[in-house]
Amino acid sequence: MFTVEEIKTAHSKVKSGAEFPSYIKEIKTLGVTFYEVFMCDGRTDYHGENNYKTSAPPKYNTIEIASDYNAAGFKADLKAHQQGKTDYMTFIADCAKNGVAKWAVCLDKFTCTYFNVAGDEILEEQIPH
Repeated sequence: MFTVEEIKTAHSKVKSGAEFPSYIKEIKTLGVTFYEVFMCDGRTDYHGENNYKTSAPPKYNTIEIASDYNAAGFKADLKAHQQGKTDYMTFIADCAKNGVAKWAVCLDKFTCTYFNVAGDEILEEQIPH
């Protein structure tokens, strides 16, 4: 099965949201079927077949997530990130200020789903492939 190091190598090629679809394709070939990224500290849980799971530790100090979801602000920041206008850490800060607590990526469906602090689904997008 895949390792966090293999995923880190694939992720190191991502400079903005514009490279995200290529990253998804690459980690899918490693065997990743689903993963979740938590905005509060950047930790990530990766899942594969046969209940395989590995986790990447926190990437940064804990940040506060806004308790209220700002749909308009998040959609604007997401669009800017997808167009390559912001880097990863800027996007994390944008998610936090807009009340996005985590995202989950399903590699079988090529979807990215965003959740608020209450755990409610707030937006699901199809990943281009």
